[in-house]
Amino acid sequence: MARPICFWLQYFAFLMFIGPIVSYALPRPPRPPQSHQDPSYLKFVSNATEFPSEDYYDYIIVGGGTAGCPLAATLSHSYKVLVLERGGVPHGETNLMSQEGFLATLMEADTYNSPAQSFTSEDGVENARGRVLGGSSAINAGFYSRADDDFYKKSGVNWDLRVVNQSYEWVERAIVFRPELKNWQSAVRDGLLEAGVDPYIGFSLDHSVGTKIGGSTFDSTGKRYSAADLLNYARPFNIKVAVYANVERILLATSSPYMGSRLSAIGVVYRDHTGRYHHAIVREHGEVILSAGAIGSPQLLLLSGIGPRPYLSSWGIPVAHHLPFVGQFLFDNPRSGVSIVAPIPLEHSLIQVVGITESGAYIEAASNVIPFISPARSIFIRTPSSPLYLTVATLMEKIIGPLSSGSLRLASTDVRVNPIVRFNYFSNPVDLQRCVNGTRKIGDILRSRSMEDFKVRNWFGGRDFRFVGPALPVDQADNHLMEDFCRRTVSTIWHYHGGCVVGKVVDGDFRVFGIDALRIVDGSTFGVSPGTNPQATLLMLGRYVGLKIIRERTRYR
Repeated sequence: MARPICFWLQYFAFLMFIGPIVSYALPRPPRPPQSHQDPSYLKFVSNATEFPSEDYYDYIIVGGGTAGCPLAATLSHSYKVLVLERGGVPHGETNLMSQEGFLATLMEADTYNSPAQSFTSEDGVENARGRVLGGSSAINAGFYSRADDDFYKKSGVNWDLRVVNQSYEWVERAIVFRPELKNWQSAVRDGLLEAGVDPYIGFSLDHSVGTKIGGSTFDSTGKRYSAADLLNYARPFNIKVAVYANVERILLATSSPYMGSRLSAIGVVYRDHTGRYHHAIVREHGEVILSAGAIGSPQLLLLSGIGPRPYLSSWGIPVAHHLPFVGQFLFDNPRSGVSIVAPIPLEHSLIQVVGITESGAYIEAASNVIPFISPARSIFIRTPSSPLYLTVATLMEKIIGPLSSGSLRLASTDVRVNPIVRFNYFSNPVDLQRCVNGTRKIGDILRSRSMEDFKVRNWFGGRDFRFVGPALPVDQADNHLMEDFCRRTVSTIWHYHGGCVVGKVVDGDFRVFGIDALRIVDGSTFGVSPGTNPQATLLMLGRYVGLKIIRERTRYR
């Protein structure tokens, strides 16, 4: 069925959606293979149907996504690793591998198999999560920017910032590029500076107040690189990746028969696409590591009997360990903005320029050519034999934080069914004021000289923008009008996080409280979004924790 243009625009600004330790760092990697070559990681990737019914590993990583892939690549240099990914392989999929296929990937979602799994929160906002090797880094808008300083201070983790920087650099040498700005992104950059978002920083991967060009995981030809490409640097004989593997629960056992002994993760149960069960078991001193994201990791804990006792009992799930905050403190950064039909040709661009304000909001932009779908069976509009296309430009703001939090609960005991989530956008008034600040800054940009070329002549001889969807209120000084605009137009920028937050569900080393040999390494552990975009921090996180685990095990040998 044809979808209206506002539906296409809803997806337009996607994210889309990381001394002693030096000795454990991998050598400087070469650039990934060119587009005409198959990536080397395909040599150790197989369909889950090809795996034995039982096998043993040092580390079992549930989720081959943004954090899971660099974590697996790092650990494989010292240990035997299994990665279990519920989706398929991005390589060879034209829409996934190209910048131009971004919208199509989001639109071609189905319930169980597509690379992008769509879901609607109880707030009524449509969202998406990755279901493919590489995770959301394989379906997002490719923007790459390191975390802000506040993230490290507020995360609850005692970071070794030297290793943090080494981990970022390891990622960046492999899959991060400098984008080339064309007309829309250049105009937005100039408009941000005219609107007072200064200084101009130029191209930078660091987080700094002002206007900057960030990195991109799309190269100059528009080819996408994702976390999956970091698997090219794994040791092939030490790693296996099973795709189309749905992990149903974590296997738990007590360390001794005595009363009060601690539970320990000993493996996982997963099913392949034929429905056959497989057991993956960890060896002595090994671990199960969840990297299934802010939706998947808390969901899997709950299905494994780890969570609030009364809630699990209401589902008939045997309670293995009472952990009350699983699924709580779930956050999503709300987005608001405007879209215009440009009178001049625009390039296809996803997020490249960002304005980092001091008032709690980030300003970003995108542009694209999208199909216009006329109303079905219209008696006034004749449907053309060839599709019509509109050149659309978008300005959007995302607030920092946020402070408003929601929760996740099960919709089914079938792990393939997305849980029910509520983000409670703007339940904290500080978030609403930050949105107002950001939308006012968009108004300042629209009034800048840089935006004149994007106006069209109106009926009265003047020039104005041709908006698609709601325009900003005329009186942008009116707080009530601006708050209403934020509430009416709220959407996601796909930066949801939390649900297994540090200090609530996991400790500062990402170990699950009360259970041995079980960690969570993904965005579900974040209580605040890291700067303008979480992708870089999640990629760094996988590498960082992998190095940390290797160091810990070497120290205690």
